[in-house]
Amino acid sequence: MNDALNLTGRILIALLFLGGAAQKLGDPTPVSDMIASIGLPLWLVWPVAAFNLIAAVGLIFGPNVRAWALILAAYCIFTSYFHYQLRADPWQVTIMVKNWSIAGGLLILAAQGPGRYVWR
Repeated sequence: MNDALNLTGRILIALLFLGGAAQKLGDPTPVSDMIASIGLPLWLVWPVAAFNLIAAVGLIFGPNVRAWALILAAYCIFTSYFHYQLRADPWQVTIMVKNWSIAGGLLILAAQGPGRYVWR
């Protein structure tokens, strides 16, 4: 049961990153606008989209689920900085706190490991 719950949790967390990749690839304008508003180059949307996609797949299937969980936790904390820059918008603060919560779950996953259901 624990291994099935672990896999289900990994899939649910990965869906967030898969959705982020799909959003960036399908309509990069909102993310590009946010990136531009804090002075970063617009082309960053593409490597971030690729990272979201690759990391989500790695989180679900492995190998190295613990490493992906740590990398994604750091990514969530790092990207919170950009949402903090837009803190005049309450929605951006909510996203920042959501990122911290996801990072917490990813750190637990990194500590506990992926269980039996992982491609090795």
